[in-house]
Amino acid sequence: MKLVVGLGNPGNEYKDTYHNVGFIALDRLASRLVAPDFAFDKKSNSLLSDVVVGGEKVLLCKPQTFMNLSGDAVSHLARYFKIQPCDVLVMYDDIDIAIGTVRARGNGSAGTHNGMRDIVAKLGSTDFARVRIGIGFRPSFMSLAEYVLSRFTSTERPVLDAACDVACDFAIDRLNGKKWQELTVNVKR
Repeated sequence: MKLVVGLGNPGNEYKDTYHNVGFIALDRLASRLVAPDFAFDKKSNSLLSDVVVGGEKVLLCKPQTFMNLSGDAVSHLARYFKIQPCDVLVMYDDIDIAIGTVRARGNGSAGTHNGMRDIVAKLGSTDFARVRIGIGFRPSFMSLAEYVLSRFTSTERPVLDAACDVACDFAIDRLNGKKWQELTVNVKR
C-alpha cells in the first residue's frame, strides 16, 4: 500500500489560499485516478479516498488537523496500515520556490515548511517522497502567516493549476514505480 498526502487547512475560509495548494493538487490527482469521493475518517482526523494504481492500493489523504499538525494523520495512517516511509508521498506549497515551479525529491529535509517539519518529527523519517509546489516569495510588507493564508489572484490561478497538473504527473509516475531523485519543472506563464 502507498500513501499520498496533500497538505492544507480544513474549512472554506482557507479554500484557494496558497497554503492549500497541496489539497488542490490531491483533488486533481484523485480526479485523474477516478478515485471515490473523500470521506472523513475519525481515527486519523483526515479525509480519505483509496484507489488501485498498477495493481497496488493507494490511500489518498487530506489531513484535517490544520497544517502544523499534519504529522498526526500521516504517522497514524503509516502505523495503522504498516506503510513504510519510502511508500509515502507528500504534496505541498513552498514559499522558497517561485510560483509556477514544481520540485520533486525522493527524500530530504522539511525545509521551512511547518507541516513538513511535523510529518518528519512524527513519522521519524525524511525518507519519503515530496512534491513541492512553488507559491512565490512572501512580500516584505506581510508576515509569513498572512501570506500563506491569503488567497491567490485570478491571474495566478492558471499558473497554479498547471503546477498542480505537473505535481500530479510526478505523483502518478512515482505510483507507477518510477524512482526519481530530483525533478524540477517551471510552468510557463
